[in-house]
Formats: sequence, structure tokens, C-alpha cells
Amino acid sequence: MSKIKMLNPIAELDGDEMTRILWKQIKEIVLEPFVDLNTEYYDLGLRERDRTDDEITKQAAEAIRRLGVGVKCATITPNAGRMTEYDLKRMYPSPNGTLRAMLDGTVFRSPIIVPGLKSYIPGWVKPITVARHAYGDVYKAVEMAVPGKGKAELVFTGEDGVQRKTIYEFSGKGILQGMHNRLDSIESFARSCFEYALDTRQDLWFSSKDTISKIYDETFRETFQRLYDSEYKSRYEAAGITYFYTLIDDAVARCVKSQGGFVWAMKNYDGDVLSDMISSAFGSLALMTSVLVCPGGQYEYEAAHGTVTRHYYRYLKGEKTSTNPMATLFAWTGALRKRGEKDGNADLASFADRLEKAAIDTIVSGTVTGDMAALYNGACTVVDSESFLKAIAEKL
Repeated sequence: MSKIKMLNPIAELDGDEMTRILWKQIKEIVLEPFVDLNTEYYDLGLRERDRTDDEITKQAAEAIRRLGVGVKCATITPNAGRMTEYDLKRMYPSPNGTLRAMLDGTVFRSPIIVPGLKSYIPGWVKPITVARHAYGDVYKAVEMAVPGKGKAELVFTGEDGVQRKTIYEFSGKGILQGMHNRLDSIESFARSCFEYALDTRQDLWFSSKDTISKIYDETFRETFQRLYDSEYKSRYEAAGITYFYTLIDDAVARCVKSQGGFVWAMKNYDGDVLSDMISSAFGSLALMTSVLVCPGGQYEYEAAHGTVTRHYYRYLKGEKTSTNPMATLFAWTGALRKRGEKDGNADLASFADRLEKAAIDTIVSGTVTGDMAALYNGACTVVDSESFLKAIAEKL
């Protein structure tokens, strides 16, 4: 059988632990037998990041910028325990945070809807896509431990002088955190959300807490409203979709009572937390797609979950694990489809479509991994990850 050719490469970003094992299995079982893979490989495993003092992550970001398409495996963001476990030189930042800051994109996360798998919220019958601003906020915050009594100030030194505001007058020990954002990044985020909702013909929500954060969150709210009024209102009316803003606590209440079927735009931290809640409510973190859409037209696809540490240590003991590879598989199909679209390579884009259908059909036919068994309506067979991928390959 002749393999499908790739005209141009994609940036391939390998990762850590169990997802690194799945990454290799996906390539060997469902990709390489059918596609002549063309990638630029970057090892973002924690040991390689430590060896290169994290330069490899920056090189990977530049590769995505240059090639236009990237696909990323889940990676470890080290804490104190991981520093000891891996004997690291320092506590490296989140690779996702570095990539998103360098590429300044918006993360869109949507559930993979599979017939026969029930949602934990029965009313959700359509996907809810979380659009997460991927720059600034707590992920680029500067922090300080306050040693004792004193005054904390917010100071900005500009070309025209100094502005300062008192944050708090401490009577004892405490903590401080300073966040920032850029107006051009907020505008890029808003445009990405408006365009994505138009492309998918879905309503767009934006929520924050501008009643409390009267400058920071208000700037987000005002930017969305200004762009909607000046550039998107007529296009949305013609498409029969709507945009509205509401406070994030109200949006959460509305979301739970909805049927789904909309794009929900949020700031960085809000989107991080609520996308995990939504994916779990739809069934599993491993049934969620994630793509970083950048202002320069670049796309980076990844799984929305972690490195599945518990399964990895069982794997190291020689045990078979039933880890769900769907999110990682759909990261690959998303990247291959986009590469095909950019290159006018219909065969490659079609292969991505057929691979996704084969994966969903495998589940519908009753072959599942452990996490899906509890969601399955009817009798099913639980298999290990490798057997699940082989079943997909057979259907493909």
C-alpha cells in the first residue's frame, strides 16, 4: 500500500510519561502505516528541557511559527517534588505557557462527542467550546513573599513620569502577586473568538468579573464590545448567531442549564479551570480537543490533559494500562488536517477525517478504554491502550 505524502513538515513536540508512550504507539500503529510522516522533532520531555536549560521549548515555538502547524504531547510542569524526582537544575515554567506567550494565540477546547457515551450533565447534547486567552494573567505573574510590616505599591514608570497606587499596608507577613496583559493581545484574542464562532456558526459568550476588576476585566469586556459593534455585529446578524457578555458567575449558572452548542470565551485562568470542568462533565479529560490559534495563522494542537503519571508507573512495572489516547490522537488528526488544508493536500486532510471516524466507530462498536466504560450505554469490552489503537487501525 502506498503511503500518503506530506508536502511540508509539521513541528512535532514530544512529551512526558504515559502520554509519551501513547505518542509512540499512535505513530507506529495508526499513522506511519498510512502516512509518510514529515515532521521536525523537538523533545520537550522534562530531562531534555533540563539538559538544554529549556531552550528546546523556545526552539519548538519558533518551529511552529515558521512551519505554521505543530502537534504537542502532554508535558510535565515541575513543582518541588518533580525537581527532586528528576534532579532538575531549576523549576522550569510550563511549556504550554512558554509556547502560548511566544505565539500569543487563543486556545480553543471542545469535547469529542461520541454516540453512546453519556454526559454527566444530561442536558448537554451539543459541544461547548472554551476559548481561553493564552497570554498573561497569573501565568506571567510576578510574585513576592512579604517578610513583615510595610506598604506594598503598584508602580509604573513611563516616559511621562511615575504612577503609583497603594496595594495594601501589611501589619505582618503576607504574599503579593502582580499580573499584566497587553491591549494588542486582548484584541487578537477577541478577534479570534469572533472569527471562530462565525466559522462554526455558534453563539459566542464572553464572561469575566468587571464588577470587581473595574480596570483589568473591564478592559477585556470593553474590547470585545467595541470590536463587536464596529466589525462583527452585522456579520453575526446575517449568520443568525449572537454575542453577549455576562458576569462569569452568571455564565456558569447559564452554562449548566443550557444544551451546549456555543463558544465560551474566558481569560487565561478562568479558561484553564473551567475547560477541565466542562471536559469532565462531558465524560473525560481524554475526550477533549485543544488547539492554539495564533494571530499569524499558526496552529498548535495538543491533548488537554496531563501526562497520566499513575498509569506511567504501572507501565514501568510491566503492567498493561487502559489509558485513553483519544485526545492525543485527535491532536495528531487536527495537525495533519490543517497541514493538508494549508498545502492543498486533500488526501492528507481526508485521512485525518477517516482516522477520527474510525476512532469514534471503534468506541460505538463497544471497544473502549477503562475511563469510557463507566460512560458507555450498553455492553462494552475494556481493552488496554495498545489494543484500542490496533482496533482503530483495523477499522481504518
